[in-house]
Amino acid sequence: MPLTTERFQAFCQSEALKAQAIFIMGDLFEFWVGDDAHLQSSYHQYIGQILHQLSSHGVKLYFMAGNRDFMLGEEFASLANWVTIPDPSIVKIAGKNVLLAHGDSLCTDDWGYQLFRSFNRLEWLQKSFLQLPVSWRHKFGSHLRNNSTIKYKKRQALLLKQENQAVDRKGDVTLAACDQMTTQHQCDLLIHGHTHRPGKHTESLNGHSWQRWVLSDWDLDQSIEQSRANMIRINATGIAAIDLT
Repeated sequence: MPLTTERFQAFCQSEALKAQAIFIMGDLFEFWVGDDAHLQSSYHQYIGQILHQLSSHGVKLYFMAGNRDFMLGEEFASLANWVTIPDPSIVKIAGKNVLLAHGDSLCTDDWGYQLFRSFNRLEWLQKSFLQLPVSWRHKFGSHLRNNSTIKYKKRQALLLKQENQAVDRKGDVTLAACDQMTTQHQCDLLIHGHTHRPGKHTESLNGHSWQRWVLSDWDLDQSIEQSRANMIRINATGIAAIDLT
């Protein structure tokens, strides 16, 4: 994805330099099957160096793993010079308590994925997986990535035809899950990604209200009409979504 990579580099060398801290909310890479499997790649080294250069200018970097790159390890973290934070996390930004989540754990209508997620986050299973040959792991990661892409395209096609609203619910967060997370962490401002449905939502359930902001994915290598990339900026004046296409 050369155009997307080029925009990410430009972001790290321009807009990001104005920030005190940058939070990367997961799925930085299409898939990650172990540091040893990817850090032999000049491309992944290049991305790590771009991030390290940004941090060398005094910008603090934080990373929250996504469903595609939850196996990013300490070696890449050292290269990028970022701090890994758990999903979810509460951070104080510009005097505001902000609840950050990748977003996949909130898609509770997709029970099949939630079952898969509960297994692949097991530490002993990840350690066993990392013992497999690198070539096997690459094939497995590519297979999951391709399946995910196919499912996403099918879902979008069905939505355009308005044929299956159940498919729509599976691909999005649920009100109950957002209510539970914001209530548990006593925070009324939630930011997440994952769903590819950027926007701002004011929501409530059972007398409890919160505000939910959704990040877009980044993809500038499709047609101009489909290009998308944004960030959410929080400072003393408030919170805003910024289009970066």
